Amino acid sequence: MARPLRIEFEGALYHVTSRGDRREAIYENDKDRKAFLSVLENVCETCNWNCYAYCLMGNHYHLLIDTPDANLSRGMRQLNGVYTQKFNRAHGRVGHVFQGRYKAILVDKQSYLMVLARYIVLNPVRAALVASAGDWPWSSYCATIGKVNRPGCLNVEWLLASFGSKKSIAIERYKNFVAEGKGQSSPWSLLSNQIYLGPEQFVVKMQSLIDDEKVLDEIPSTQRRSEPKALSVYESSSKDRNSAIYLAYMTGGYTQKEIGDYFGLHYSSVSGIIANQKSKT
Repeated sequence: MARPLRIEFEGALYHVTSRGDRREAIYENDKDRKAFLSVLENVCETCNWNCYAYCLMGNHYHLLIDTPDANLSRGMRQLNGVYTQKFNRAHGRVGHVFQGRYKAILVDKQSYLMVLARYIVLNPVRAALVASAGDWPWSSYCATIGKVNRPGCLNVEWLLASFGSKKSIAIERYKNFVAEGKGQSSPWSLLSNQIYLGPEQFVVKMQSLIDDEKVLDEIPSTQRRSEPKALSVYESSSKDRNSAIYLAYMTGGYTQKEIGDYFGLHYSSVSGIIANQKSKT
C-alpha cells in the first residue's frame, strides 16, 4: 500500500499517533511517561508547536498539534528520536521503540478541533481502562480542567475559550462536552483520502498545497479526485437514498451541504448518514 503524503504548511493542525515497535509498550512506568512529556514540552518550545490535547496509552500515544512554522516532520523526528534514546538508556536496551512512521491526519480546525480534543482524552474510556476521562492521569484532560498542574507542552487557553470567556464556566462546559462524547461514533468514519478530516472545501484546499511539480504517478490513487457525476445519477443508480448520498460524497466532488440541498436534508443529517454508511463498509 502506498504511503500517504506528508503535507506541511504554517498553521496546520494534525492528529498524530505513533505505536510501539511490534505493538510493544512504549512506556514501562510513570517515569517513562514523565520523560515523554518532558521531551514533548521541549519540542513544543523549540518548534513553536501548540499542543491542544494528548493521551499516553500503553503502546501508543495521541497528540493534537498545531504547527505555526510548518515543521511537523522536524518536530516528530526530535520527539520520537530523543524519547527513544531516553527509553533505551533507562532500560538498558538498543533498537527501535516506535513502529515505522508516525501517522498524521490533517484536521480542519473549524470543524474538528473540539471533536478530536474530546476523542483523544476519551481513549482510555473506550479501551475500558477507566470509567471516565478524569480517572486517567496520562492525558491532557485533568490539566485542562485544572485538576493537576498543567505541563508546559499543553495549551489550554485556546481550547477553553471555545466554551466561554469565564474560565470556571468554560471548564464546566468542557467537562460536560467530554462526558457527552462517550457514546459518539469515531471521527475516523469521516476521514477522506487517508489523511484529511474536514469538509470537502478543506480537502480541496489541502490537495492544492501538494507540489504542482510532483509527478501524478507518485501520488497514491486514493488521494486523487475524479470528476463527479451529477447527483441525479447517483440517486437513480443507487438502491436507496442513503447509498446515493454516500456514493456522491465519496467522490469528493460535493460538500455535505450541496448533497443535503439536493436531497432536502440538513447537512448534519447528511453527515450522520455518511458516517452510518461508512460503518457498514
